Amino acid sequence: MSASNRGVVYVGPGKVEVQGIDFPKLVDPQGRRAEHGVILRVVSTNICGSDQHMVRGRTTAPAGLVLGHEITGEVIEAGRDVQNMEVGDLVSVPFNVACGRCRTCKEQQTGVCLTVNPSRAGGAYGYVDMGGWIGGQAEYVMVPYADFNLLKFPDRAQAMEKIRDLTCLSDILPTGYHGAVTAGVGPGSTVYIAGAGPVGLAAAASARLLGAAVVIVGDVNPKRLEHARKVGYHTVDLSLDASLAEQIAQILGTPEVDCAVDAVGFEARGHGHEGAQHEAPATVLNSLMEITRAAGKIGIPGLYVTEDPGAVDAAAKRGSLSIRFGLGWAKSHSFFTGQTPVMKYNRQLMQAILWDRIKIAETVGVEVISLDDAPKGYEAFDHGAPRKFVLDPHSLIRKAA
Repeated sequence: MSASNRGVVYVGPGKVEVQGIDFPKLVDPQGRRAEHGVILRVVSTNICGSDQHMVRGRTTAPAGLVLGHEITGEVIEAGRDVQNMEVGDLVSVPFNVACGRCRTCKEQQTGVCLTVNPSRAGGAYGYVDMGGWIGGQAEYVMVPYADFNLLKFPDRAQAMEKIRDLTCLSDILPTGYHGAVTAGVGPGSTVYIAGAGPVGLAAAASARLLGAAVVIVGDVNPKRLEHARKVGYHTVDLSLDASLAEQIAQILGTPEVDCAVDAVGFEARGHGHEGAQHEAPATVLNSLMEITRAAGKIGIPGLYVTEDPGAVDAAAKRGSLSIRFGLGWAKSHSFFTGQTPVMKYNRQLMQAILWDRIKIAETVGVEVISLDDAPKGYEAFDHGAPRKFVLDPHSLIRKAA
């Protein structure tokens, strides 16, 4: 087995590099043996919008952090306590690091596991303040509590044929689905999705899978809106002077929807031609309260942080936003926030992919690139490319194609 490894490392605001990093060991971030874990050869690992928040310098992420929480891989070593995973298994890794033993894990709330992060509830690979777990935008990575965390693909050959879709199971597809489910999407629903990035489009595809009658996607990025239309969704352009409610009314005949999903988060831009140039972190949530019907639900998978060094005002730096909560209260809205508990959905979504119920790679614009091209992928994604960049560290996706 090769003892070398390379990974995508956060160097400082606006800059990542592919560097040599330590080969993983069956050891947790506190230095304890992790015989419940496995070492994976990474088959695919994706660049996420959440990674971009760190790379832009909008979090307290330290230089030297190995990035990457969206991982699909092959088991090459298993600890002595692993019983259900074997060398050679092809698996999807939920971005949540979870022990499977604490109260929240037993309640399927794996996004807020109580044991894998000494500083707060919830852990994730390669992410600031999420427990110190090494990221998976690399050639090899260690995954703890493997029997609990890993989703094994039933047929390796079939999985490699659909790897461009299955790579989305580690985060964005379950996250989009979670947003749609918690927004109450069901047969016949009218749905508005804020954000035409990969998570927004995954939420749109999930809404359609759940039976929505009409799915509308809003953004200020013309390229992303064009892509959303190409894959079959109605769109609204938030850079126009026409209000969101007016544009929804042009589609539905009414300015309200049944359900709404915030797939943007804290780096949102304001509405209208001038506003689209300026950050307005509460604008999405406030607009969703305006256009969601009374007693409707709002799913919020978009990321909000407790500390934002680059925020537009002192309150936002502390994660405090000027949200019109009174409006939501008056309309009896339900809000659902937080990390997606990926394991709650990934097995069912895997089946939907394998049985051609959802074409998520086409929907989110998957583009496979080499590990060495990761910095270029980050730059293109940061400039709003309508793509989901997937890294292929060992050229296994290219060979399968």
